[in-house]
Amino acid sequence: MRRFTIIALLLAALGFVAGRVITGLADNGTGVQTAPARPVTAPAGVATATTLPDFTRIAERTVPAVASISTRQVVRRQPTPFDSFFGFDDELFGGGSRIQSSLGSGVVVGADGYVLTNNHVVTGEQQRVSLRDLNITVSLGDKRDVAAALIGVDPATDLALLKIDAKNLPTIPWGDSSKLRIAEWVLAIGNPYQLNSTVTLGIVSAVSRTNLGISQYEDFVQTDAAINPGNSGGALVNRGGELIGINTVIFSQSGGYQGIGFAVSSNLARRVFNDLRQYGEVRRGTIGNIQVLPLTPQLANELSAPDTQGLAIAGMGRSAASAYQAGLRVGDVLKTFNGTAVTDVGQLYRMISDAPIGSTATLGVARDGKSVAIKVPIEKPQSR
Repeated sequence: MRRFTIIALLLAALGFVAGRVITGLADNGTGVQTAPARPVTAPAGVATATTLPDFTRIAERTVPAVASISTRQVVRRQPTPFDSFFGFDDELFGGGSRIQSSLGSGVVVGADGYVLTNNHVVTGEQQRVSLRDLNITVSLGDKRDVAAALIGVDPATDLALLKIDAKNLPTIPWGDSSKLRIAEWVLAIGNPYQLNSTVTLGIVSAVSRTNLGISQYEDFVQTDAAINPGNSGGALVNRGGELIGINTVIFSQSGGYQGIGFAVSSNLARRVFNDLRQYGEVRRGTIGNIQVLPLTPQLANELSAPDTQGLAIAGMGRSAASAYQAGLRVGDVLKTFNGTAVTDVGQLYRMISDAPIGSTATLGVARDGKSVAIKVPIEKPQSR
């Protein structure tokens, strides 16, 4: 009887505890009843394993609009004074000609067949080539190989525009690169090492990079998305599936990916695209050949500048005659251009080149401690 009583009491106790757990009112050991555990929600803006962005749909829309570009051309060796001395025979040895080829990527920016790529993808290693002799093939995302015509090149930004005979092509819509934010997610799409339709993921490392010595007019988006040889001319895409850059160059000590890549910003690329499509060349304004230097505290003190904001006019070439006639002088400190503060050399050149030819720019200058406004005409660059 006693044994039956003990068993009954144990079963009753177990049932009581189980009931408390099931109803979510188990004692926490302090006599205080606790509510059932609830899912923990991450603070706003903090990604969790379930809230990381899904780029599959973005990739499905944008990858078909990135093409592979291949070019071939005959490069002839330039004769030297030693040829006749050593008896070099152009006929016998073919004049030192060779076939040069290059591979890269391109972005379809017009459903009617316009493809934007890098100038160095088109011209290869040569600085000066006969563009008429280029044989260019565009390999589309649907596996078609189409011959391309060269509309124009712009070595100053390392961009080139091609045109193929095709209609209703998939495109990537233009994005506004001025709205990019540091650490924003981006996709790099291209054909590294001839691996077509490769997608890599990274973030925006920096924006508005200039003075890198890569090209004459610079406005680069820096990214850590993997960019390798063959990615040149490919697309840098944001989370909205918009084109925010044309992948152009990598910083590398090994020739491969090191986490530092640069893309021509979409706003600059779009401007070049529009000019090349309409005129076959990029029309840029100029105020002549002026040399400028960043202001150091010592230089600012020597020029009686109130601070180190702006650029010092260090020299003026003959082509800057109109700027000189307008009143600009060596030793002036250029503070603003059409009301926008001047911060570095690359920015100044971009603002000048973007100004409409025939318009008049207002330069805000500091001279001998005084502010001076100088109106300078924007001219077309002289032909070389």
